Amino acid sequence: MDLYTALALLLVIAAAFAYVNLRFLKMPTAIGLMVLGLVASLGLVGLAQFEVKPVLEFAKLVNRLDFSTIVMQVMLGFLLFAGAIHVDTRRLGRLRWPVSVLALVGTPLSTGLVAGAMYLLLPWFGLPTPFIYCLLFGALISPTDPVAVLSILTKANIPKSLETKIVGESLFNDGVGVVLFVVTLEVALLGPGDVTLPHALGIFLRETVGGLALGTALGLGTGWLLRTIDNYQVEVLITLALVAGGTALATYLHTSGPLAMVMAGLLVGHFSRSGGMLSDASQDYVDKFWELIDEVLNALLFVLMGLEVLVLHIPGRTVLAGVAAIVVVLVARLAAVALPLGLLRIRSTFRASDHSLTVLTWGGLRGGLSVALALSLPATMPRELLVGITYVVVVFSIIGQGLTIGPLVRWLGVAQPKTDEVEKHA
Repeated sequence: MDLYTALALLLVIAAAFAYVNLRFLKMPTAIGLMVLGLVASLGLVGLAQFEVKPVLEFAKLVNRLDFSTIVMQVMLGFLLFAGAIHVDTRRLGRLRWPVSVLALVGTPLSTGLVAGAMYLLLPWFGLPTPFIYCLLFGALISPTDPVAVLSILTKANIPKSLETKIVGESLFNDGVGVVLFVVTLEVALLGPGDVTLPHALGIFLRETVGGLALGTALGLGTGWLLRTIDNYQVEVLITLALVAGGTALATYLHTSGPLAMVMAGLLVGHFSRSGGMLSDASQDYVDKFWELIDEVLNALLFVLMGLEVLVLHIPGRTVLAGVAAIVVVLVARLAAVALPLGLLRIRSTFRASDHSLTVLTWGGLRGGLSVALALSLPATMPRELLVGITYVVVVFSIIGQGLTIGPLVRWLGVAQPKTDEVEKHA
């Protein structure tokens, strides 16, 4: 089956699942698509036992799809830009300290806590794993996935300030998490004894500073181009070229593409709204175009995540280790949120709401980014183990946390009336 047929089939499945979910299940779109994908995959796994030829062919197709490449090199840049361009930068600017501290302090802290706990726990399941690989797992599972957060959490009717804090943190901490993963993977490949601290810091700075600088340059350059014209077709094309070309350029320069796209999206969104850069008609077309891109790619991503069950081999011991990892990840998330909030409370200008810790902890959803990073690991590492554990954690996060975040904020009394929700994104 060729690439076009595979893409066509995936789009048909996504559209069918989206219709069934909207018509009957009425779950949040991301959750409904993943649930239907999981159910369909489990049914197909059962049919595969009877060697049903079409099922076996479909399994081979899914196996040929490089999930990691699709997410990391194709989807992620577009999804991050689509999310960032709709963020209220004025509100984000007022919350720059909590967002920055949560991303820059919380993500590395969670990485270390998860790594230490898994290093101690995995031998209990007969799966002893070197610490460097536990650290890799901590790096890939610690960042909250902006795709999952933007798709699920923003529909929970939480206060806009808290929503902006969570969404802003997710947009930045995935970039931090990817950088930590890249640095740790470099250490694992070369061997801890062959990597010096200056070398590791050099990679970290190249990825982070380089990504932020590239995103700033692209955002400012695109803003200048859009200011000189008034034609929505060309303006949409320019933003599309920014993401496609910017992601490719970041890869070529070995900088963080995710951070670059977040910065570019924030700048383009800010200048287009506050600087009169686009006419009202052009603004409307650009917004709707990126909302559509966001929805379509989200649908494809979560269907792909559900269908991955067809090709993943997850033994029982790995499932049990994954269940233990769920607890570890949640506890690490709690600590990674509590410490930054504690540091921020020292500043007299910052006041966290009574339930910020609870909502930030439970709203820290994991998604396709973690699965993609795990699948990018080479076969020379305990890839199957880490992929299996990651998938268990992600499924629980999307379905378990995703379905309960809305009831949680209502139970806590922090949900806003639906009539007050006038924006799709904060």
